[in-house]
Amino acid sequence: MKPSDFIAAQLPILEEELKSRVTRSDPYGGRIWEAMAYSLMAGGKRIRPLMLQLSACAAAGCIREDVLRETLPFACAIEMIHTYSLIHDDLPAMDNDDYRRGRLTNHKVFGDAVAILAGDGLLNLAYETLFEALRQNPAPGRVRAASVIAAAAGPDGMVAGQTADILATLPEDTVSDHLSNDPGAEAARLEYIERNKTGQMLAAALRAGAETQGASEEDCEALEHAGFLFGRAFQIEDDLLDIEGSQAELGKSIGKDASQNKLTFVSVYGVEEARRMVRELSGEAVRIFRRWDNEPSRLLGAWIEQMIYRTK
Repeated sequence: MKPSDFIAAQLPILEEELKSRVTRSDPYGGRIWEAMAYSLMAGGKRIRPLMLQLSACAAAGCIREDVLRETLPFACAIEMIHTYSLIHDDLPAMDNDDYRRGRLTNHKVFGDAVAILAGDGLLNLAYETLFEALRQNPAPGRVRAASVIAAAAGPDGMVAGQTADILATLPEDTVSDHLSNDPGAEAARLEYIERNKTGQMLAAALRAGAETQGASEEDCEALEHAGFLFGRAFQIEDDLLDIEGSQAELGKSIGKDASQNKLTFVSVYGVEEARRMVRELSGEAVRIFRRWDNEPSRLLGAWIEQMIYRTK
């Protein structure tokens, strides 16, 4: 089996489940469900949910239908959280983007206020989905998986990274003023932003999947580390694509990092060093997956390599 085979088989199931969770008929609150569905069902690679399910299968030793079925709520929850973050990230107060996944961003269609509420709605729906899954089966590993996802999304995780990213672009940020004269501190701050804003949710996907199957702490930590390595490589490649890609390929605006004077791996390390870092980090992540000699772990490694050397 190739990664594309797994995706082709599992993606329609995930899409149907996501759709069912944001399809509501409400004469008064229908607009918010429409806005939530607009972004959640806009496509995308579904990296985090599918990686979570593959990680669970790697911990189980093979691709099993019962494992895929049992982890589906966790997969949906992590995709809802990711989508909410994109809605908020695109807002004028943050990155101020007009396009996401090849079409107008949520606030461009529904207005800023409804877009904020749509993000809030998806975040809370994610937790509802996790609690529902735990009520049905409160096995300790599943509880740990839900906790891992929640922590990665919070003020010690993705929110912290987003905050640091925003502050780095503000002229009144005294820390940014200091960093402008200290390349070492600038690199450290970039590492903090990437690890939390991008890496936390990818690492959480891989760890949470393994946790649902009761994997050992050693295995869970290894998968989590692979997630952070992949997250960093993925973000560096994203920074490269912002200067080398096209809007038609990426489905979002390009060249915004430089225009907003954002702290990126390219701005700190340069193009060639950034490319070298991508190769090194992704290679180390793939080597971690080789510790499990089973089909889902091999698929994870192959899929990571495909995504790193992507054009969109």
